[in-house]
Amino acid sequence: MDVTGLRIALFSGNYNYIRDGANQALNRLVEYLLRKGAAVRIYSPTVEHPAFPPNGEVVHVPSIPIPGRSEYKFPVGLPGRVIRDLRAFRPNIFHVASPDLLGHRAVTLARNSGLPVVASVHTRFETYFRYYGLTFLEPVMEAVLRRFYRRCDAIFAPSDSMAQLLRVQRMSYNVGIWTRGIDRAIFHPGARSLAWRRSLGLEDDVPVVGFVGRLVMEKGLDVFSDTIDCLDHRQVRHKVLVVGEGPAREWFERRLPQAVFAGFQAGPDLGRAVASMDMLFNPSVTETFGNVTLEAMAAGLPVVAAIATGSESLVADRVTGRLVRPGAIEAFAEALRFYCEDPAARREAGRAGCEASARYGWDEVNQALVDAYCRVIRQRERGGPLPPQSPVP
Repeated sequence: MDVTGLRIALFSGNYNYIRDGANQALNRLVEYLLRKGAAVRIYSPTVEHPAFPPNGEVVHVPSIPIPGRSEYKFPVGLPGRVIRDLRAFRPNIFHVASPDLLGHRAVTLARNSGLPVVASVHTRFETYFRYYGLTFLEPVMEAVLRRFYRRCDAIFAPSDSMAQLLRVQRMSYNVGIWTRGIDRAIFHPGARSLAWRRSLGLEDDVPVVGFVGRLVMEKGLDVFSDTIDCLDHRQVRHKVLVVGEGPAREWFERRLPQAVFAGFQAGPDLGRAVASMDMLFNPSVTETFGNVTLEAMAAGLPVVAAIATGSESLVADRVTGRLVRPGAIEAFAEALRFYCEDPAARREAGRAGCEASARYGWDEVNQALVDAYCRVIRQRERGGPLPPQSPVP
């Protein structure tokens, strides 16, 4: 079998109604699959005004707003009309992108239909509880995730570090890699614009510490702001540039009143914003890959990041940036101080990061997943065993 024989049913809790790195990766995958001749049908909640037009045909599944985070939708299952649509489409593999109720129902349907099912891992959901005072629930969530992923034929992590964590957590016996790519037409050092910086009130000679991402607490906004306080206390000359939107923006603006908030940026505007920073600070531990880290590296920036899944697979410590123990405010501040005060070190790390990012091309990484689809289908056709219905202790 090659790509033209694939008929993929893709299930996602958020395909395009809120823009984030996970759904952009899924949309790039679907664009590649369709371009190569595969058949794809997407099953996801939809809204009247999505964040961006979807690639491929999306079949609406019912959902309810998530309490406290109403911008996100929680799919509530597979109604009869969706199951009828699935049967008419006749998929030969299921791909589930989120371990929600829709994903669970899709896995059950695939198993009952004798079809292979794979899952892609896009975020560390179990870590979210740390940001809402519910850390005691983390082991419970791990158990739920383990049951979900163990019922799939294979799961795919976006980085080597995340794949290793999934193995340690005993999430699956078959863990592969579906990494992420970079659009080098958008993210490159030449996109830097001092004129754009000046329009925001950022002086040419003041080091700019950047944050890029959705403004939600699980991105480590508290650690970021505490670190900037520490940098201020050390009287290190710098400015902060925040690129992104989200429900925590008001909190973040109050917390960092001297920061410049550039709002949501996309496409070439995002490439310009990233390249116009002098370093990226990414304290988050929830990402499984870290698209913004790779984008910053491609733009020629040093990256200061937490030692966490994703970042530790991308950032080479003391080569392309610094890796710091999660939550270590003083150590984060020291790493930022080093790059703020040493322009030559910034340039050297930026060049190294740009070179390291060159091996991440979207077509190459998506073809690797296509190859994995075909391998899983062949294994099932040859009578390969179904994965266990429940986790093995």
